[in-house]
Amino acid sequence: MRFALILCCAATVLLVACAHSSAPPSIVLLGEVHDNAAQHALRLAEFRTLLDSGARPALLMEQFDRDRQPDIDRVRAATPAPTAAALVAAAGGGPGWDWAFYTPFVQLALDRGLPIVAVNVSRAESRQVMSQGLADTGFSADVPDAVWTAHTADIEDSHCGMIDAATARRMAGAQVARDQFMARSIEAWADRGVVLLAGNGHVRRDVGVPRWLADRTRARSRSIGYLEDTDVPPPGAYDRVVVTPPQAREDPCAAMHQPSPPRSP
Repeated sequence: MRFALILCCAATVLLVACAHSSAPPSIVLLGEVHDNAAQHALRLAEFRTLLDSGARPALLMEQFDRDRQPDIDRVRAATPAPTAAALVAAAGGGPGWDWAFYTPFVQLALDRGLPIVAVNVSRAESRQVMSQGLADTGFSADVPDAVWTAHTADIEDSHCGMIDAATARRMAGAQVARDQFMARSIEAWADRGVVLLAGNGHVRRDVGVPRWLADRTRARSRSIGYLEDTDVPPPGAYDRVVVTPPQAREDPCAAMHQPSPPRSP
């Protein structure tokens, strides 16, 4: 834990230094293990510290699908000012997210008058990418082999080796689409400054969102991975790493590897 605190302090110093420098507004990518409560608490503290230093970035969130941006904008413009819970309810916070972790970020953004930007590619759009490919769905198909390899391996691992390589590669295409759209959104808000909340895979400098940023934007960006102490990141994946103990959880692969009960005759 001492190691985690030291790294956390280093990351906080980085955020504040970016905010106080004469350079353009900071672009900070905050990774996460989605269900790790300690990491969300640390990220929220760092986000608050950045805002207290005077920064007013756009908050980009993987947790909102991009087709719900009009709902977010409508709720933000309402009078009286909305609550975070109202915005999440109206904008259809996607399934699979524990909104107890993310609502405090939304509320802080509302309190400080920050833009809230939906940057996820929906499941329906992801299925289109998987079936039609990147080029035919509005994304760049010029993807380096190293990016395909990294994403495909991660997907095979996260599915406990229970999917074939061809399926994993199609799913990797959807991951690339998300990375590319997040990068486009960062470019759109770069002059103001950006904080992106997304999974650790997305914020990797080598194969994630930064890979798709323009050179000048990538040079301004800082990627902070929030890892559990059992994770070993590839060299150069992040500018900074914050390490926490693993979140208590059941083995996700245990159920997948259990044999199915025999069917009744």
